Amino acid sequence: MRASAIAYGEYTVKLTLVNRKGNPETLLSESAQAIPPSGIRQFFDIVYSTPDCISLGVGEPDFVTPWRISDTGIFAIKDGYTHYTPNRGLLELRTLITAAIEKQHGVSYSPDDEVVVTMGVSQGLDIALRSVVNPGDEVIIVEPCYVSYEANIRLIGGVAVSVPTYAGEGFRIDIDRIRKALSPKTKAILLNYPSNPTGSSIDADTLETIAKIAIEKNLIVFSDEIYSSIIYENEHRSIISIPGMKERTVYLNGFSKSHAMTGWRLGYVAGPKYFIDVLLKIHQYTALCAPSISQYAAIEAMQNADREVAHMRSEYTKRRNFIVSRFNEAGLPCLSPQGAFYVFPDVSPTGLASEEFALKLLKAQKVAVVPGGVFGECGKSHIRCSFANSMENIRTAMKRIDKFVKSL
Repeated sequence: MRASAIAYGEYTVKLTLVNRKGNPETLLSESAQAIPPSGIRQFFDIVYSTPDCISLGVGEPDFVTPWRISDTGIFAIKDGYTHYTPNRGLLELRTLITAAIEKQHGVSYSPDDEVVVTMGVSQGLDIALRSVVNPGDEVIIVEPCYVSYEANIRLIGGVAVSVPTYAGEGFRIDIDRIRKALSPKTKAILLNYPSNPTGSSIDADTLETIAKIAIEKNLIVFSDEIYSSIIYENEHRSIISIPGMKERTVYLNGFSKSHAMTGWRLGYVAGPKYFIDVLLKIHQYTALCAPSISQYAAIEAMQNADREVAHMRSEYTKRRNFIVSRFNEAGLPCLSPQGAFYVFPDVSPTGLASEEFALKLLKAQKVAVVPGGVFGECGKSHIRCSFANSMENIRTAMKRIDKFVKSL
């Protein structure tokens, strides 16, 4: 019998492997076993068994895919466009993607060899990390952050180095903390703005400073900008727009959030040719290509769905304003997000940690929220609530939350 313990963020997973002849359990990957279940999915296993529950936890638009996009997908099936596409994705789609990046950020990419269409940003980030990270390499992540980042890094033998941000600082990045996190093993910095779960954006000065650090220390920057189309007061700026950063930035985006296409599983990675050449090889062997039907639908999305995207953003703005005011009125301090469709209120005034708050709220009032601790140690006093839900459901949920807080 062999026992070991692997530290993973706030978790320590004990592994006991029995060297018993014929026992297939001994053959499982230790790194895969060491990863705890997704904090979000694990919690929602409970939610799905709770009747009449209102969920503010799901991180996807409540809108259906605009009909013109869906119709294009249906016609693609009817017309027989159901075969493999080039590994990189349809050239027409890649051309539209590079044109959109240039229009928004003023940065030119070649559709021929500087972009790959992927099965969502999740797959794109996975193969992007595998293109850069060797066992033992360190990747700086800014917490609170999306739950899969650390797992993706750990699965390829990398080390995720967390840099915390706090509500009292507006969830802004403290550059001194970034500098302290650097080591000779640092290979990359992973950014996600607008942020899931906080909805915070990154200011120009911080972006410029991170760019200087990346150039000075010869680092890659992974920039997950999946929420860049859901911005409220200010315009979104990408780090690729800073001189010298296109050459060392992996730009990730997609259609799931902006066009309500989560189930279509389509995203893309843009980067310098030297990087895309390596990423494409991994993509060829692990995925071959993104779904052809989704790619044809995405062409329609990029050409003719701006009005629908603007409508969804307008509805999110109304919901954001309402939910932020109601949380603050309930005595749970809540910053107004600058992008995405999440709020990250502080539940510490109740005296409860985030997981306890979430479980008791679910049991008492049948409202589901995500405990903030799953996004990093610095999120433990918060909960994540999605306002990608109907205003009616949000109103009802906030009444229940207010009642729950008053009962404590």
